[in-house]
Amino acid sequence: MCIYDTSISVILRPPHEPDLELRGQLIRSLGALREMLPGSFVERQRACGRPSCHCADGKRLHPQYQISVLIDGKPKALNIPAEWVDQVREKIAMRRRFEAAAATICKLNLKRFLKEKEDRQV
Repeated sequence: MCIYDTSISVILRPPHEPDLELRGQLIRSLGALREMLPGSFVERQRACGRPSCHCADGKRLHPQYQISVLIDGKPKALNIPAEWVDQVREKIAMRRRFEAAAATICKLNLKRFLKEKEDRQV
């Protein structure tokens, strides 16, 4: 926040607080994470089951892509089309970044809370 005093043309800024600046940056960055997905990305190799396919020998298997998620408290594996793999990986990575940002924000808030509490007791 800047305070403008037009009578003396001076800009007054609050004291530099790196924790608040970091918290603000993290909060502003969260808007970019609106497409995040829960779960974990899983890539498996499997045989398709057709006896004449190249995978029938068990050596040259087909890739299968899934996300593992909890739905109503139960683990589910959802198949992902190969053309969605990059997008789904990025959306899951977004959730991890969100969790890291939220943890950092909470840590900063706790630090500020404890300092304020200490200052009031002195």
